[in-house]
Amino acid sequence: MKEYSIETKCLQSGFKPENGNPRILPIYQSTTFKFDSSDHVAALFDLKESGHMYTRISNPGLEAFESKINDLEGGVGALATSSGQSATLVAILTICNSGDHLIATNNIYGGTFTLLSATLAKMGISVSFFAKDATDEEIESLIKENTKLIFTESISNPGVDVLDFERFANLAHKNNIPLFVDNTLATPYLVNPIKYGADIVIHSATKYIDGHATSVGGVVVDSGKFNWNTGKFPHLTDKDPNYHGLSYTEDFGELAFIVKARVVFMRDLGVCLSPFNAFLMNLGVETLHLRMERHSENALAVAEFLENHPKIEWVKYPFLKSSNSYELAKKYLKAGSGVVTFGIKGGSDEGKSFIDNLRLAALVVHVGDIRTSALHPASMTHRQLSEEDQIAAGISSNLIRLSVGIENIDDIIKDLEQALEAI
Repeated sequence: MKEYSIETKCLQSGFKPENGNPRILPIYQSTTFKFDSSDHVAALFDLKESGHMYTRISNPGLEAFESKINDLEGGVGALATSSGQSATLVAILTICNSGDHLIATNNIYGGTFTLLSATLAKMGISVSFFAKDATDEEIESLIKENTKLIFTESISNPGVDVLDFERFANLAHKNNIPLFVDNTLATPYLVNPIKYGADIVIHSATKYIDGHATSVGGVVVDSGKFNWNTGKFPHLTDKDPNYHGLSYTEDFGELAFIVKARVVFMRDLGVCLSPFNAFLMNLGVETLHLRMERHSENALAVAEFLENHPKIEWVKYPFLKSSNSYELAKKYLKAGSGVVTFGIKGGSDEGKSFIDNLRLAALVVHVGDIRTSALHPASMTHRQLSEEDQIAAGISSNLIRLSVGIENIDDIIKDLEQALEAI
């Protein structure tokens, strides 16, 4: 559906009902599929035929959801996973073996930071972190012969810093490595990282893609544009003995990365999205464009209110003119998304008091919901980071992350006002 706008794609992409079929994507709640011949099943297992053999690997409902996200992002293929964390893990493992290395910005989501720094280390994959404002020279000094990728976020969580996509894409490609971008907070409606040079796009679909706090899931999208035939990625170019010696780049061309992610790591790790969650997330995407417009409109109003409040020390939101990301936001984003971060004068105790006095907004360990919520990252989502790493990532003790919902803006601001007055 390349000829249509993204708003229309949110509704129409993915599922193509034939004559007499259901108009709405069904729930394909089946683990198995029936076949008419042994030869056909053998061809599926040899990757000589496309089709569904087992829901751990693919399913018609999952395929429709994947196709929709792929269309929204402008990729060549997508893979749905059981969570955003599993999407990140599968994407990295697709090109990294034990002994390999990657580099990443240090202002990424705390769970991803721990995945990269601790869990991958147990697999023999090392990581070097760098500050978001590091120079090209400083970043390039971290790249080694065994460095396989740069990992970062479109809008950092919770710092809401906007990525300079073109700069990082040029830096990655200059060094013959791909750029992996987590696009969770921006969503494909606000920005398409592939358009600006990203090679692999990752989503925690649990957030704005679902939008209703019903389902956990993730998505990996392959741009199909990176040249894996440089001698640096034998995982994709060498013959795979588990599939009778096929080479992913030779046999699948631009689909090499996403095919291997599915038929090796989804097959072996089993981090598959459930058919029911795929159904719910597909429903969520149908209103993504409407929700992101309202989230962004409300969040900007909240940011402007907070910026002028005497009990607020600082406010960060991409489309605030005072934001250090303002020029990048205007260059890359349609709007600023729904996350505002700010610091309450005083410190951690005052921040907790503010959260505890909220009435409309809820304290939840989540972001990207239609309902407004608040969180204290230093003591919650990022508490596993050392104080030094928190500070390096821009997470101060008084930082509050506010996920602004789509309620009436006057009600949201009244709630924030009364909670601030109670401090």
